Order: sequence, then structure tokens, then C-alpha cells
Amino acid sequence: MAAIQYTDRGAAVRVAPAGRLLTGAVLAALDAPSVLNTQPWQWRIDGDRAELRADRRRQLPAIDPDGRLMTLSCGVALHHARVALAADGAQAEVTYLPDPDDPDLLATLRYTGRAERAPHVQRLRRAISVRRTDRRPFADVPVPPDALDRLAAAAAAAGAHLHLVRPQDLTGVAVAAGHAAGVERSDPAYRADLAAWVHSDDGSGTGVPPATTVPSGARTVPIRNFTGGDENASIYSGAEVADRHARYGVVVTGGDEPRDWLAAGEALSAVLLTATADGLATSPMSDLVEIIAAREALRRTLGNVGHPAIVVRVGVAGRGATGPRAPRRGAETAVELVAERVPERP
Repeated sequence: MAAIQYTDRGAAVRVAPAGRLLTGAVLAALDAPSVLNTQPWQWRIDGDRAELRADRRRQLPAIDPDGRLMTLSCGVALHHARVALAADGAQAEVTYLPDPDDPDLLATLRYTGRAERAPHVQRLRRAISVRRTDRRPFADVPVPPDALDRLAAAAAAAGAHLHLVRPQDLTGVAVAAGHAAGVERSDPAYRADLAAWVHSDDGSGTGVPPATTVPSGARTVPIRNFTGGDENASIYSGAEVADRHARYGVVVTGGDEPRDWLAAGEALSAVLLTATADGLATSPMSDLVEIIAAREALRRTLGNVGHPAIVVRVGVAGRGATGPRAPRRGAETAVELVAERVPERP
């Protein structure tokens, strides 16, 4: 088991079976993706309960001033943990935002007993360890319609709606990307956020390695330029347009409050893991919702119904290696395990 921060209650300690199950699930959840790989979560396991807290030190001040994407990222981790628990044959009760006086306590998981291990959950559990964000242009192969149906069903089961943008309606998504790029690259504070979190391995286990980013090139919908510059080629430049068969799903919620942001994160996790289990490649696109004008452009694409929470790009992976895995924080910095003291023998 990975190293974990223990709360000392004596020289000799033990962890109850429920705690071991929760610990395994939380460790699996450390592989969850997050905005700019900030991994803005903190877990605490005590007996049969695991608490998920937002780590405000990892919030992006310019990109995410209201904590929407921080909370969404924690929702992804929460869903990963729930999948891992179910794959281990464990049931858990989830309580969202349990303490109004403690808004950073986002959710608790309480172990409630054993359950049957469903085959589809096993597939999702395996997907946690192999999923990668793939920003490369996708292959010129259409995504199977039945796979898209499974993605939409997965999002709905997790509590949100996945609006699959039709190819003829991509203008709204491209406009959102244009709004986001235009506003953000002219903002020194935004560029400071990128500079702080896009870097080679510095030992922190966080951030976006430059090797996992790629030039946008000429794409129907440009991806984030991680240099903070304006280097994306126009589709009108004469260059060959890549990503012609990429599909774009917008995770949509009925409201725009922290509980909705958590639901959006859980739905995003369900979509990413389902796509990975189906052999598809994905990359979340949070830049399309970071600017009000970009979110409004997306909302118009949706027919002004619901609140766009995040966009995910889906396709068939291109040839070649996907690049290095993004780093992860050590468990000792993200997980606290309260162990029971072993009674001394008389």
C-alpha cells in the first residue's frame, strides 16, 4: 500500500476492514484527472467513513476564482472512489455537502456493507489505471454511435446530462473556444496560473508536463494553448484540418451551485472511464467554461437549456504513444488515515 499520513493514536495501531476498503478506494481515486492537474482534494478516513475536502491551496485564482472547477475536479475523484469501492464488492452511502458551516467538506462516503461485484464496474475500475488525457489529433475514424449512447447513459446515471454536439452544430463550440482563448491569453493573471501549473516534473507530483501538451494545429475546435501564446493555426490557413472525427460532449447540469458542480464531476468521471473501457481516447476541455462569454456561447449551442459545466473531447486514438503520464501527488500528502489503537494485553 502506498505511504499514507497516519493520525497517531498510539504506538501500536490497526485499521478496521471498512477502513482498508475505503483506503484502497481513495488511493485509486488519486488517479483522477483535474483542472491543470492541480489535484485539489484532501481525504480523511476514520473508521467506516471517508471525508472528501477541497484543498483551497490548489485553487486557480484567475482561471477558477469561484472554485467551480476545483469542486468539479473533486467530484471526479469522488466518482473514482465510488467505482473502486463497488469493484471491491463494497457498498457506501454518499452524503453531499454534509455541513453548511464547512463548505470545503464536499462529501462523505460511509461503508454500509458488502455487495455483488458487477462486471461493468470491474471494467470501469480497470479503466482508472489506464486512462490518460490524449490531446493529440484523433484518428480519421468515426466514433461508433452505440459508444456515444453509452457515454450519455453513463453521465445520466451519475446525475448530469451529456449533450453530444452534432457535427453541424460545432460552430458554437468553436466560438466558445475562441472567446476563451482571446480573453485568457490577454490576461497576465491567467498566464501566471499557466506558468505555475504547466511545468516539468518539480517533485510536487502535480501540474501539466509540457510533454503531454501538443500544438493545436488547424482543428475544427482548437484546444488550449498551454504556452499562453497565440500559436493555434486557423482552419482557414490552408493547413490540413485535424480532428475531423472528434466528438464533443458538454456536461450539463440543471443548476449552477456546488452540488451541481460535484454532479458534473461525477458525470465527467463516468464518461471518461466508460470511454476508456470502450477503447476510446478523451481529453477534458475546461477552458471552454472558464470565461463567462465562452460558457454563454456553449449555452446557446444547447438551446439555452441547463448550465455547461465542462466539455470532453472523444475520439479514436491516433497512432503512436500518448506521451508520459501526468504526475500524481504522493498519498502521504493527500490522504490521512485515522487508525485505532490496539489495546494493550493485561
